[in-house]
Amino acid sequence: MQLEIDGYYLRSLDVGDAEAFYKWSLDREVTLYGLSLYAYPQSRSDIEKWLSAINSNAKNVSFGICGKDNNRLIGYAGLSSISALNRSCEYFILIGEKDYWGKGVGTSITKVVTDYAIRTLGLHRVQLTASSLNQFAIRAYANAGYQHEGVMRQSGFRNGKFVDKVLMSVLSTEWEGI
Repeated sequence: MQLEIDGYYLRSLDVGDAEAFYKWSLDREVTLYGLSLYAYPQSRSDIEKWLSAINSNAKNVSFGICGKDNNRLIGYAGLSSISALNRSCEYFILIGEKDYWGKGVGTSITKVVTDYAIRTLGLHRVQLTASSLNQFAIRAYANAGYQHEGVMRQSGFRNGKFVDKVLMSVLSTEWEGI
């Protein structure tokens, strides 16, 4: 499956993407606000194992983010903790290539993956958390249609300090689509 928007496309991840993920895992600026997967640098072998299993979990959907102009993998995004019963999930994104930061990629990709969750998977609620220190991400999520719901006090630990996480969501009844 391939989804497209604003000069980018989303595709399935595979073991061949391990080198890019390994490079990102070594850059603390890239991983500072990222998922727990990047709490510590991982070996290429660990990343390959993770990528080989990533598409087999029915409660998660992961996409590689690529530029249409060069087919280069620049990050990944997706949905985790998909609940058919509650018709909900959690959104995540990581832009690993820093030369794509600040160019609206996060907003564009957030819109297309959220649209996929609501229109294709039939989910009602998509939520996310972001470090309160990551104002660029929070702004991108707001620009993509997510609403601020609250703050999870001291729920993250980065650089030896507890930090707050912002909780945001979008509901299918308020989603206007892309």
